[in-house]
Parts: sequence; C-alpha cells; structure tokens
Amino acid sequence: MKQIRALRILPVLAAVLLLAACKKNGADPADQLPPATQTGANTFGCLVNGRAWTPKGNSGYSNYTVSYDPTYRKGTLNVAAYRDGGKGVNDTQVLGFYADSIPTAGSYSLAIIDHQEGIFIDRTQACQFPGNDAYYRRGLLVITRLDRKAGIISGTFAFTLYKLGCDSVRVTEGRFDRKL
Repeated sequence: MKQIRALRILPVLAAVLLLAACKKNGADPADQLPPATQTGANTFGCLVNGRAWTPKGNSGYSNYTVSYDPTYRKGTLNVAAYRDGGKGVNDTQVLGFYADSIPTAGSYSLAIIDHQEGIFIDRTQACQFPGNDAYYRRGLLVITRLDRKAGIISGTFAFTLYKLGCDSVRVTEGRFDRKL
C-alpha cells in the first residue's frame, strides 16, 4: 500500500521540482530593462514580443532621441530608438512613437494615424510598421512627468501593430526618461 502511494506522489513531486527549476533558469525579460524613472536619466527600454529591447550600437547618430515641442499641435512628442545589429544598414531595428496634443502629464492613445502612433521597423524582416501607414494599431502612452522648467520628460508606453500577412508586433512594459 505504501508503495502505491509513493508511486502516485512521485509524478507530482517531479512536476513541482521541474517547475521550480524552470523558474530559477528563466529570468524575467523585464529585469533586463532600465528602471522606470522620472529624473532625466536618458533611458529607454521595452519588451518586443516578450524580449527585452534597448537601444544598441551607433551608426553615426544617437541611438535614442526625444524631442518635445510645446508650441506645435498643442505639444508634440517624438521618441525614437534603434538597435544596430552590426552588419550594416539592413541589420537595424527602429522603434518609437510620436504623439501630438500632449500639453501635460497624463494618458494618451497611440492609435490615431498622423497624430499618435507607435512604429516598428525591422530591416531584417519583410514586414514594416512605419508611421502614417494603413495597419491595425492600438496602444497607450502615459506621460508620468512633463517638467518643462527642469527639462525632463518621462513615461511608459505599450502598443500592438498588426497587418495582414505579417506577424504582429507587441510592445509592452515600455519606459523612457529623458533630459530635453
């Protein structure tokens, strides 16, 4: 009888040990991102389809830029970053977003063509998601600090891009913090 009980418990015990080992080995990709700060730390990061994504490399210009113009279209924000894969211009990814009507800290849509939208261009893939193009988009930008006097803008973002014949691009846990 004891032997039968032990045989029933053995698969459960093996499953628990396996899950514990997976948790230790499988680090959370979000841990590879810079912290979400509001100090002008000049940081940018997000998850793209579940993988950590931060600016990387240098192709002659800054791999992370932020501009904010409070006078154009009631406050226009442009955030862009790129990853240089090191094999030339066709080995680059560009990720960013832009939005207008951003006069203060708050929540804003990233789903309106020509006004608020996310972009993702991966030159190693056939499918691209540049701005002002006809594809499905949804997303949210949260400006957590917009301090024009101190020259700091920071926030969080997430968006999804999709078009027929292409894999969707899911950008989650995005954060940026920039001294203007």
